[in-house]
Amino acid sequence: MPDFLISLIILFPIVGVCIILFLKNETAIKWISAIVTLITFLLTIPMLFLFDPTNSSLQFVHKIPGWLVSGKLIVDYHFGLDGVALLLFVLTGFLFFISSVGSWTYISKRLKEFYISLLILEVGVLGVFASANLILFYTFWELMLIPMALLIGIWGGENRIYASVKFFLYTMAGSVLMLAAILIIYFKTGTVSIEALSINSLTGFSKELQLFLFFAFAISFMIKIPVFPLHTWLPDAHTEAPTAGSVILAGVLLKMGTYGFIRFCIPFFPAIALEYKDLIAILSVVGIVYGALVAMVQKDGKKLIAYSSVSHLGFCLLGLVTFTEEGVMGGMIQMINHGVSTGMLFLMIGMMYERTHTRLIADYGGISKVTPLYSIFFMIAILSSVGLPGMNGFVGEFLVLLGTMKFNVVLAIIAATGVVWAACYLLWFTKRILFGEVTNSKNLSLKDLNTREIFVLLPMVILIFWLGIYPKS
Repeated sequence: MPDFLISLIILFPIVGVCIILFLKNETAIKWISAIVTLITFLLTIPMLFLFDPTNSSLQFVHKIPGWLVSGKLIVDYHFGLDGVALLLFVLTGFLFFISSVGSWTYISKRLKEFYISLLILEVGVLGVFASANLILFYTFWELMLIPMALLIGIWGGENRIYASVKFFLYTMAGSVLMLAAILIIYFKTGTVSIEALSINSLTGFSKELQLFLFFAFAISFMIKIPVFPLHTWLPDAHTEAPTAGSVILAGVLLKMGTYGFIRFCIPFFPAIALEYKDLIAILSVVGIVYGALVAMVQKDGKKLIAYSSVSHLGFCLLGLVTFTEEGVMGGMIQMINHGVSTGMLFLMIGMMYERTHTRLIADYGGISKVTPLYSIFFMIAILSSVGLPGMNGFVGEFLVLLGTMKFNVVLAIIAATGVVWAACYLLWFTKRILFGEVTNSKNLSLKDLNTREIFVLLPMVILIFWLGIYPKS
């Protein structure tokens, strides 16, 4: 496989941006975006089969030494993937294609700008997962921020400006801390290579400096996950974002936080991570229970799923900080599974919103009688999020709880209640929307899923069952 393939995948969406800039026909713009995101996704597939799981170093490496030289600062152009990054890399390609096609009828204003923002966002997210040095990582981290804020602020709901600014300020606050940590590391070590820093770790630094650097990275990533009490931007962002924005936000952007813990906090500062694992685990468990309880009282379906994300992503971080084989593996699996399941739920809520222009749960009821196909797909997504055995949601949560049981029995029991609460609010949500009598006469004329919508949802259903039945893959 050519070493430039990884760079081609990351930068290929820019080709779509350049083409769309000169197009006026809206149908052509939609098709170009769909084709470009599909090609980007398809280019990632061979990596899954060529990846060597026995090799712990970065693979598919593309490196140009001395790519950027400024005084004593020498930055290599360096991309590569390990196992975790590869899965998130492929998931990114998949969800951006799904989001592109899924937005064809949802977006009606400033279509060209929307798809340009979406494609630039894809470049940023792919770059984050593939970057092999701190400067490139930070560059792509910041590149992601602007288009995501625009997606929320321009194409979002009624309170989109508030949600967009809140998202921007929270993320920027974390970015400032991360930049400070990166600069200190460079001036102290003379390198920005993630691989070199991970191998040597930073244990030679003073305890106080290690503590500052660890929490500078950790707070930045905890904002992105998000972890209680740094989560307050997420419900607003999810609720106001367009469907594509919510899918991308839940599917891959939030995973950048847990990925950051895996890539930086734990390998750079192993002693500090071990010392403060209890604190982070407690915050994770609080987030699991808090997110579930708040989700139970929501009247807006999209906000309910947003708070469920706070709860489910608590399992990801909890698994990582148990430092047990089962917990860490479960946390990584949960990252992928949450992206698929919650991404599908946001897609389906968006599809129904296009038909009814309301997200209030009370405005629905009994729609399974009118839209049976929609109801089947919706039930699959819900049961996946509940963690039904045989579906993808079960595997990650089970392993996390197993690992947490070895780490701290009390925390494991409390975290397990989050699974029970999730079943309560998600099944209640489903009952209120799908079953019973049709409570709103306007819903009697609802149209069921069309061919395009089935095409978008079917791959996600396949993934839900595939990852649930054969998670080893």
